[in-house]
Amino acid sequence: MTEAMVPAGQYTVRLHNLRLVLTEIATAPGSRADLAQRTGLTKATVASLADPFIERGILLEGHPEAAGPGRPSRLLSFHPDGPVAVGVEINVDYTALSLVDLTGRLVSYQRAEVDNRVLSAVEIVATAGRLCRDFLTGTARPLLGVGLGVPGAVGPGGVVVRAPNLPALNADRVGARFAGELPPALATTVLVENEANLGALAWSRAAADVEPNFVYVSGEIGVGAGLMVDGELFRGVHGFAGELGHIVVERDGPQCGCGGRGCVEQYAGQDVLLAAAGSASVEALEAAVLRDDPAALAAVAQAGAALGVGLASLLNVVDLPLVVLGGLYARLYEVITPALQRELRQRALSSGRGGAQLRRSELAGDAAVRGAAGLIVDRALKQPLRLTGFAG
Repeated sequence: MTEAMVPAGQYTVRLHNLRLVLTEIATAPGSRADLAQRTGLTKATVASLADPFIERGILLEGHPEAAGPGRPSRLLSFHPDGPVAVGVEINVDYTALSLVDLTGRLVSYQRAEVDNRVLSAVEIVATAGRLCRDFLTGTARPLLGVGLGVPGAVGPGGVVVRAPNLPALNADRVGARFAGELPPALATTVLVENEANLGALAWSRAAADVEPNFVYVSGEIGVGAGLMVDGELFRGVHGFAGELGHIVVERDGPQCGCGGRGCVEQYAGQDVLLAAAGSASVEALEAAVLRDDPAALAAVAQAGAALGVGLASLLNVVDLPLVVLGGLYARLYEVITPALQRELRQRALSSGRGGAQLRRSELAGDAAVRGAAGLIVDRALKQPLRLTGFAG
């Protein structure tokens, strides 16, 4: 049946109901009766929506399970061999890739150390494209599309508005360029987003009992923040919201790649922190912290204090109650938070009133690339006809 043969009102209601059912299954499998109760639909409606997806291998109906008197129930879940979304993260010193299923589960992950700072935009994207093609070799599951994360503000059409730590991408149509590196079936489905925003999205879907209003801090060579307000990303008018790393903490401080001086990144960014600690890598820094090396402890404390000053300024503007530390800061959480908390208690107006709470991200360094794939998953659940072409 074509869309034109279905009355608009009927079609719209059916599509809305389909979104409800698929979103609930993504949250947790359930029987037709259970899903009817969770969505407020009738059992017959759930069955009529789910059956075509079972036939197409998108959903799987489990074996009957007795749960008391009456007919045994059969749980509906997404098929373990069903469609997956691709995530790619281009960062300053690495490129990461992921496959994520419709429940948000990480199916596979790969990270390649790449110094993208020495490459042109063409080379950066070509390298990421080659890694992505190699990563997908042998993948038999249907691919829904590609989410691409970058360390910079992203405008309409997948254009990088500004990337202070990877200036080769400034003003580049990275989404269109990356699509040209992909197999034709994927080339029309590339979504681009800032990596800190993607980390926030990934954490909001993976964490238990998530507060819908929070700041997710992405600690890498650059320092970014994803702002979640009522469960939705706040990007700002031009995509610059959450540029925590470029909040000024010392007016006449060190020169920053953004053109300013004394930015948070110049005190709390990964490269600056490693240099201050005398460590060659994050792993070496962690080892130095564990053996109570004075230089390492002092460097982390200084970074925590600068980060706290910047975060207090951000929280005083946006008034969000929770800060989630990801990336490098999650790895150093116990050591970096004392200095950070001291600054927040002193400077954040909401401190002591239920605000400026800290939490460590449960995700590893794959948060942004998982969030990138999650963009595609979210779109598939909101536009379920993309899964099968089913028009009911």
